[in-house]
Amino acid sequence: MSRPLLVTDCDEVLLHMVRHFREWLDREHDIDFKLEGDPFLQSMFRRGASEPMTEAELWALLGSFFDTEMDSQQPIAGALEALAEIGREADVVVLTNLQDKHNAARTEQLRKLGVEVPVFTNQGPKGQALQRIVAEHGARRAVFIDDLAVHHKSAAADAPQVRRLHLCGEPAIAPHIPCGLTAGHAHARIDNWEAALPWVLTELHGD
Repeated sequence: MSRPLLVTDCDEVLLHMVRHFREWLDREHDIDFKLEGDPFLQSMFRRGASEPMTEAELWALLGSFFDTEMDSQQPIAGALEALAEIGREADVVVLTNLQDKHNAARTEQLRKLGVEVPVFTNQGPKGQALQRIVAEHGARRAVFIDDLAVHHKSAAADAPQVRRLHLCGEPAIAPHIPCGLTAGHAHARIDNWEAALPWVLTELHGD
């Protein structure tokens, strides 16, 4: 029988991203990122420019960040310890919304931090990818963790049997993002790993 399965996002769940993205935008591109809006585009302002930034510019900057700055990302408090605890009796995989060309770099980034798990890259809503991963694994009990409500909505539609935890480990943005629990698409909303770990273990293993 297959072990229980945790499918977790990476950015803002395991590793900080937006705080390092903000520092890089300030240092390299003269862009202020206020960390106060959703989506990102509403929070970014190019210093000295009168025209708002475009979505195309945002995606280009995000791509460039992941091309060059992944080693700057630091772990969310308690995340690595929680994964080690979960991994004693469950399998863990990472489902991250990056271009496929970044898969090897993300895998190596996590390996350097002691997290040696399969990494699946994805673009767009994660529900179908989540369902494929769970089906291929054969897990009877599975938990999905992500920081964005849109992915919980997709997971609820495509993989309703999976328990879903909305976790955003970045305090600067957690209050500003839509909540998957409030929307009815996540089973819980917990934004720190100290409280999240017992919930995950219970959902993976039951009574």
